[in-house]
Amino acid sequence: MPYDSSLDTQVFTRFWENDSGKVVVSVYSYNQGLKKLQIVREIKDKNGEFAFAKLGRLTKEETEGILPLIQEALKSM
Repeated sequence: MPYDSSLDTQVFTRFWENDSGKVVVSVYSYNQGLKKLQIVREIKDKNGEFAFAKLGRLTKEETEGILPLIQEALKSM
């Protein structure tokens, strides 16, 4: 069965932002199934617009910034 975006429900979303971009912490449920945590990085392009980027590794500053968001997200799971 292929992915169907209409079955994907966003339960929670918050973000932490700095000068170069933001890290978004979300909880999704697909087809009313198990709730799962998603962490995404968005960087600012040369026009100042946010664009998706590979998350990769987190700096200490980013980790400290999103840790409270992850703890908050856990309450909705």
